[in-house]
Parts: sequence; C-alpha cells; structure tokens
Amino acid sequence: MRCTLCPRMCGAERTETRGEGFCRMPAGPVVARAGLHMWEEPVISGTRGSGTVFFSGCTLGCVFCQNHEISAQGVGKPVTVERLGEIFRELIRQGAHNINLVTATQYLPSIRQALELARPELHIPVVYNSGGYERTETIREFSDCIDIWLPDLKYYDSSLSEKYSAAQNYFSMASKAIKEMIRISGGLAWDPENPGLLKKGVVIRHMVLPG
Repeated sequence: MRCTLCPRMCGAERTETRGEGFCRMPAGPVVARAGLHMWEEPVISGTRGSGTVFFSGCTLGCVFCQNHEISAQGVGKPVTVERLGEIFRELIRQGAHNINLVTATQYLPSIRQALELARPELHIPVVYNSGGYERTETIREFSDCIDIWLPDLKYYDSSLSEKYSAAQNYFSMASKAIKEMIRISGGLAWDPENPGLLKKGVVIRHMVLPG
C-alpha cells in the first residue's frame, strides 16, 4: 500500500522491511529507545516518568533536531508488532504514568496493533508526541487509540519552515491538525489519583530558537 500518512503524501511503497519516501523508514516499527522519561512536560512525566518510545525516522527535516541520529539517520532497531506490544507492557509494569509515542506518524498502523495487544494491561493514557506536521485525516483515523496530544507548533512563516524543516506547508497543516486534536480531545481531564498529571487533552509546545 502506498503511504499517505503524513502531509507529504509521497505515495511511497513502504514494506515491513524496506524504507521508502521522505522518512526513509519501513512500514514495520523501528525503535531507537524505550524507557521511563523524567524530562517531559511535568503534566506528562509526573513523579514516576513517562513510558517513552522513541521511533526512528521523521516526516520533518529539522536542522536543529536534538535527536538527529534517530530522526535523520534512522538509528534504531526494527521490532515486530508483538515485541512493540511487549515493550508497552514492560513500561506499564515499570510504573509509567503513560505510554509516550515520540515521532510515531510513519508507524501508526503497526502501533495501533501493538496497543491493542497491550490493551489488557493498558490502564494508563497514550500520548502522541509530535512535531505537529500531521494530516487531519490521519489524526482522525487513529484518534481512537490516543488520549493526550503533545504537538509542537514550530513555525508560522512558510519560508522559515521550508528553510529549517523542509516543510513549506508546515503551518497550514499543523494548525489544522492541532485544531482537530483539540476537537477530538474535548478539553483537559486530570488524573484524580495524581494531582497535576494529565489524563486527556492537548498540550501545545512553541519552539523558540536563538537568532
């Protein structure tokens, strides 16, 4: 099936093992790191940490990316859907406040399957941690498995988004996607057992770069 998950809609013929298109990643998930993350937004990390899975590849090309080896160089290990489900369950057993999917757009069909495998133990929210460059159609299609949306909003100026992230249409796509995230979430909901910890909603991060 030709890939149209992200706004580039490049139509790449991605297979489980062969990477194509802008992201250069296969359809099967590639994971660079998974573990408890204490340095996310406080409403996400809480006191025990966010169960964060960093996925390899990216639909953007940010020159300032702090995870450049993962996003641009594809550093990571291919895993099966079954193994990804196990990773989610392992993070839950370690006490994670949530499952945090970082740069997951290119793997969403596989991630949904893995979340379904973890469903018997999945009593915590799922976070979609994104650069904001998303298709509203994709957001809508996979909204049934996401509780918290954590998008960046990096640019308003299209010339800057083209220069620094190779995405001329960044703002037009990100602004629509974020509106859809807000509509889907229906507002903020807080965890009654963990004050200050988000259970549902949208947190928007604005990027500020020196110079």
